[in-house]
Amino acid sequence: MVGPRAWVGGIFSRPSNRRFGSDKYLNYALTPIQEERLQKLQERLGVPYDATRADHQEALQALWDAAFPNVRLKGLISEQWKDMGWQGANPSTDFRGCGFLSLENLLFFARTYPATFNRLLLKQVGDRAEWEYPFAVAGINVTYMLIQMLDLHSGRPRCLPGFNFIGLLGEDENAFDILYCVAFAMMDAQWLAMHASYMEFNEVLQVTRTQLERELSLEDVHRIQDLPAYNMLCISSYN
Repeated sequence: MVGPRAWVGGIFSRPSNRRFGSDKYLNYALTPIQEERLQKLQERLGVPYDATRADHQEALQALWDAAFPNVRLKGLISEQWKDMGWQGANPSTDFRGCGFLSLENLLFFARTYPATFNRLLLKQVGDRAEWEYPFAVAGINVTYMLIQMLDLHSGRPRCLPGFNFIGLLGEDENAFDILYCVAFAMMDAQWLAMHASYMEFNEVLQVTRTQLERELSLEDVHRIQDLPAYNMLCISSYN
């Protein structure tokens, strides 16, 4: 069971990252490839979900097909969406917090790591709570958490996690989308470890953020695949 409509976006009001205390970190140089990829990522942040755009409709349909390949969706507005963890029959109302990027993140997760995506969607692992977090809406919150944690709305990130992320982005243009998948898997593992229920989701997400910040600061992390938690995307369970 998922929580009430007010549950969505609970993390949205949390404070953003602390900025660097030294000017030397505010004026760091980007390589041309880092600058290009950061700009493309920031452009994605500004795209709202538009229910009248054919490509947005197709992406939403593709998400359903990836999640439930053997179930025909009756329409882009349907009570069936609640089975994926949307709050109502029209998912477009839930995208207001993060726009089209949050749909892109979910679709990337479903297509790139389908086994992990389905494990989290269907809550296949662990002693689950009676009132579980709603999968899709949780995904939107993960997108928002990463945007804040990495300080992506600044011209260039002015926080340590964002500074470290730029290096990963230079190595892999999909670094943000992969980091999203890692963060989602981390959040679910933390949810189970804390024996949480939906009212504690914000606390779980904050703990996940702290853990992810620590992993991003490790000296031997040069690629997104070097993150210790990346292994969560490559295993069938947390045990």
